[in-house]
Amino acid sequence: MTDGDDMRAQVEKVMKIIRPAMQADGGDIELVEVDAETGLVTVELLGACGDCPMSEQDLKLGVERVLMQRVPGVTSVVNKSLLPPMEEMTFELKGLSI
Repeated sequence: MTDGDDMRAQVEKVMKIIRPAMQADGGDIELVEVDAETGLVTVELLGACGDCPMSEQDLKLGVERVLMQRVPGVTSVVNKSLLPPMEEMTFELKGLSI
């Protein structure tokens, strides 16, 4: 098992603990990606959580805080729906737009 697989398994284990609280409010959370190199965890908020105006606060103060405490290497948790689509992202390399 690689470090990335191990980190993902740890994140999934902690999310099983978090998930019932979100489901109790009519929502849910799904793990999308774990980048072991940067520590970035990408999730998707579903159901009531997806439309809730407090979801970003819950994500940062709840989910992110718990994951950072329990999974070494986690640096941030982001909601997939708040990320720009890949086709809208641009990258600059030595002043060249790609």
